Amino acid sequence: MDADLLRTLGIDPAALEPAPPWAPYRGTSTARLDGGHRCARCGQPARATRVVDVPGLGRRWLDTCRDCFLAAARLLPSRMPPTVEGIVADLRAAAAEVGAPLTVVVDEP
Repeated sequence: MDADLLRTLGIDPAALEPAPPWAPYRGTSTARLDGGHRCARCGQPARATRVVDVPGLGRRWLDTCRDCFLAAARLLPSRMPPTVEGIVADLRAAAAEVGAPLTVVVDEP
């Protein structure tokens, strides 16, 4: 999926810097946004970063500017259910999983 995203955005994965083999914590990612890294797509100063896994190359940093970050986010499939009923079903399942009480209040005309 990451390779498809990079291909769609026109980013050469071999040009991306290698990322650590461990999952970076929030501070590691934030430290990359020091003004020294450029957007892999357009070259503007990076405002967001994430790690992508590229077959044959491993984990790589994907630094993006605001606009390219938003373009990439629009290409990713949504994990949110498309209906209110689906959202409520997910909430009920999560509440049941942790044993929390859940009350759903609706305001229908």
